[in-house]
Amino acid sequence: MSTTLTVTSTSWITPIVRRIALRTDDLSAFADSVFTDRYVKLAFPKPGVEYPQPLDVKALRGSIPPEDLPDVRTYTALFPDVAAGTLAIDFVVHGDEGIAGPWAARAEIGDTLVLDGPGGAYRPDPTADWHLIAGDESALPAIIAALEALDPDATARVVLQVQKPGYEPSLTLPRDARVSYVYREGGDRDGALLPAIRDLDWPAGRVHAFVHGEAHAVMHEVRPYLLEERGLPRADVSISGYWREGRDESGFREWKSQLSRAEAAAS
Repeated sequence: MSTTLTVTSTSWITPIVRRIALRTDDLSAFADSVFTDRYVKLAFPKPGVEYPQPLDVKALRGSIPPEDLPDVRTYTALFPDVAAGTLAIDFVVHGDEGIAGPWAARAEIGDTLVLDGPGGAYRPDPTADWHLIAGDESALPAIIAALEALDPDATARVVLQVQKPGYEPSLTLPRDARVSYVYREGGDRDGALLPAIRDLDWPAGRVHAFVHGEAHAVMHEVRPYLLEERGLPRADVSISGYWREGRDESGFREWKSQLSRAEAAAS
């Protein structure tokens, strides 16, 4: 179901991550949303194209040329409050690169944003002995939501990849949680997630893992380590790519489809 929201405030939570707070009169689509990786599809109209209002991307398909359809990007929705009609979305901004980031960088109070959703599949399992939570800035909203959903006494190991020192976000952590940062620039490590995850102390007991971010890093590096070397059950691991280096979202979706087909053929 499409929902139109209005920007109520903006803030930079790191030098490259901008939080956009939004409000709508009807947030009922989120009433049954329990997942901490709750994702939504955001619609960004093409410049110069007139669309019927309210904007509904699904209804437009087949009625206008494909090249005129709004661009759709996937993001995690934070802090949904159905009664208040509010939520927030964090955007990674790399200058003028992309579609959603530049929109967020320019967003002002009163601007509107159309979304569909939410979806989702992960929430920290309270019966797990401890939690591994890892990713880059694209996974930061889901990581923030997961950490806030943990019991205050939960055990967690968090690995977060950020641009460089000084770009670390503020995180709300359980008492028995430790955070390791790796840096793509200016750090004393190689900047990759896998070596940092390998270096973690590994608490005893059953681990529930959430690892999302750049697709090659999580699918081709971290996933084999967790499933094959560590032998974690597939059901205890939420792992997927949110983006792929060198590809826009359309190209990334095609890459994921190719990967799924290849894995299905090999199984």
